[in-house]
Amino acid sequence: MRRPMAPPPWSDIADHVAQSGALARLMSVFPDLRQSQQYRHWDELRHRQPPDKIRSAEEWWFLTKLSRSSGMRELPLDDASSGKFRYSLPDEVLRELDFSATHLRGRIAVNEQVTNPATREQYLVGSLMEEAITSSQLEGASTSKRVAKEMIQSGRQPRDRSERMILNNYYAMERVGQLRDKPLTVEVICDLHRIVTEGTLDNPDCAGRFQLPNEERVGVFDDQGELLHEPPPAGEIDARMAQLCAFANEDSSKYYLPGVLRALAIHFMVGYIHPFEDGNGRTARILFYWSMLNQGYWLTEFISVSSLLNAAKVQYGRSFLYTETDDGDLTYFFIYHLGILHRCIDHLNSYLTRKAEEMSEVRNLLAREEENFNGRQIAIIRNALRNPAFSYSVQSHMRAHRIGMETARKDLIELEEANLLARQRSGKKFIYRPMADLAGRLRDAGSRAHGR
Repeated sequence: MRRPMAPPPWSDIADHVAQSGALARLMSVFPDLRQSQQYRHWDELRHRQPPDKIRSAEEWWFLTKLSRSSGMRELPLDDASSGKFRYSLPDEVLRELDFSATHLRGRIAVNEQVTNPATREQYLVGSLMEEAITSSQLEGASTSKRVAKEMIQSGRQPRDRSERMILNNYYAMERVGQLRDKPLTVEVICDLHRIVTEGTLDNPDCAGRFQLPNEERVGVFDDQGELLHEPPPAGEIDARMAQLCAFANEDSSKYYLPGVLRALAIHFMVGYIHPFEDGNGRTARILFYWSMLNQGYWLTEFISVSSLLNAAKVQYGRSFLYTETDDGDLTYFFIYHLGILHRCIDHLNSYLTRKAEEMSEVRNLLAREEENFNGRQIAIIRNALRNPAFSYSVQSHMRAHRIGMETARKDLIELEEANLLARQRSGKKFIYRPMADLAGRLRDAGSRAHGR
């Protein structure tokens, strides 16, 4: 990924427009342009054909910046030049904010699915695993999802650095859920970083602490070794992170900032300040989750942002660089990530709809026998129908549903007694596998229940 070209200095373009006598012509098209303009960075706009009556990319940029200037709002967050990061609220931001706020604070159609105790923990554990895995993959972890999920569910120890990164992320995501009602402090950030990076750093002493002024500052480079982002000096980290915590904990009485934008600004600033030697990206994304949950967007816990960011790493990196190279305009970052959130919400809704249909299908197969099984057991049967080679253990069932050992053992034994699972010894423990022709057994049970 290359660093985007920074826009020409505004003063130079304004002087050229004034001296060339182009101002009257440009102002004649300004109202229409202001209504229809997409939020493009100079690096993209300069390659496009300007609208009618605009004769160059520089003239187009002059009108673009003019239209944005009146709506710019400052945040209490300093950039490297002692200015303030800023943002605006074009229609595309307002539209996506409304969508995210409506869905992530919960809708009636979704709430029943994720508040039902029989299914909630299954959805939550699955989303935590997905986020832990893909956030680690963004930072170079190479373990497959199948192997990573098996590690988390079985409780086995990680075998390499990649697996350790994923397990650390899973623990950190769980910790964020516990901290959702607590204020953000430097100590909390460092504790989360310690969880994220334990056993994965070349220098273990760097886990859970900011870089020091006497250390070589770690920047962000592309695959070819080109410097993409040079963070502020290490001597400024403490003050900047304290400023960020104050921003994160601030209520809306001083000035109004939509909660989703606050969470995204925290995500951006941790990447921008880059306070740690390693693990900055993972920590930034985890703090985004903290902020969303802290502000009441409770369904955020059930989505995986990193799964989509991992599929578009270049665009993710560019969203940081567009802001940095255009006067600290966070609108670029907001627009990109609001789009990611929209897609995550769509995926969640599709997932919940699909799971509801599957549950209904299983309930139909179970017929009257369903009253003999609880929601956790129905989840096992549903999964077994889709994955007949899958095996279950007391330990994996405990982790999947966050239940005690005796409850997990009872669930599996009852399914064995119903001839739906078969128990086998595997080393020193027992595993349970679906019986052959499980669907047929369920249909037979349903037929018997109806006297057919």
